[in-house]
Amino acid sequence: FSFGVIYFAYFSFLTSSLIGYFLNYRQILLGADQKNYVVTAYFRTATLVKTLIQMTSAYYTGNYYLWVAIELFFGILYSFILNWKINQVYPWLKSEVRQGKALFRKYPEVMRYAKQLFVHKIGGFVQWRTAPFFIYLFASLQTVAFYGNYMIITDKITQFFNNFLGSTGAGVGNLIAQGNKRKIISIFWELFGIRMYIAGLICTSLFFLLEPFIILWIGEEYVMERIVLILIILSAFIGYTKGATDQFIYGYGLFWDVWSSVVGAGVNMSVTIVGGYMWGLPGVLLGGAISMFLVIGIWKPYLLYRWGFKENILYYWLGYFKHVILLLAPAIACYYFFPRITDIDPSRSYTNWILYALLLIVIYGLSTYGLLYIFTRGIRIFTHRITYKLFKK
Repeated sequence: FSFGVIYFAYFSFLTSSLIGYFLNYRQILLGADQKNYVVTAYFRTATLVKTLIQMTSAYYTGNYYLWVAIELFFGILYSFILNWKINQVYPWLKSEVRQGKALFRKYPEVMRYAKQLFVHKIGGFVQWRTAPFFIYLFASLQTVAFYGNYMIITDKITQFFNNFLGSTGAGVGNLIAQGNKRKIISIFWELFGIRMYIAGLICTSLFFLLEPFIILWIGEEYVMERIVLILIILSAFIGYTKGATDQFIYGYGLFWDVWSSVVGAGVNMSVTIVGGYMWGLPGVLLGGAISMFLVIGIWKPYLLYRWGFKENILYYWLGYFKHVILLLAPAIACYYFFPRITDIDPSRSYTNWILYALLLIVIYGLSTYGLLYIFTRGIRIFTHRITYKLFKK
């Protein structure tokens, strides 16, 4: 690449990122007002149209400048459309910098929470975004590229998952403000059950379908060893299922545990360096999985139950392991019996892959949902809620 393309791409992507901080920050109000679906709809539409145009331009012109220019143009266009919608929904909302100092004195907790959240975000960045550097350090640049192929798919699924369920956050805040403890805990387990079910469905699908898709997409030589796939899925599962706990922690404003992000980042770096030196790529991924398990899997639920719900953490662990067992049992059954009931090879063609995926999702999805409905209260409540809304007169 010429330096012209590199500089143009860098400053274009930088501009698109800064737009989010200087113009689109007001979209937070839509999320707080339980209208996050507006942001998602506009963003997804703009992204879909942009991607189709970029694919067309790449196919017919192969011009890098044009591809980057389309990226920048849609970033600016999305900003204008979103802010037009925000002005339409909240015509009274006027941002004035001169009011900042007065409002900060009136609401000092905003800056305190912002500082605490900043540390948590930095810890999350270390957790999720430093892996390619260590993979390059302890393996090779080629391994980084192979790992990147897997992460392209899992990151997009994660993004969709978070957008799909993240809009309930404002509702959780309103629920906590009402102060009905019994209802708060009931809704927690309902949201927790939904996330566990979807996480189990996604992770089981990734285990069976990701490698065949890689083979169809770019070739068998890009498939990595199975332990890498398992570690990626393990980290993804922890990330998917933490959402319910995070939403209630945010609702209670429990951000003071900034030390947990520092400890998590330290554990991640330490295990990654030692594991990467000893085992290469699996060791690097092991560092992320262990730190996530310690901070997200153990500490965060304890924080919520101890200072939020003010309940015994044992109730959480009993519920958590019950959900895990109910998710694992059908997955293990599919692993041993699914190849016997179908002779479809998903790596042979895209048609086979789609048929295999549909069969897997239907069989695993229905069996798992049935087990969760029978043995967990959260899914039963969710099912009755949806049924009532669908069939009420």
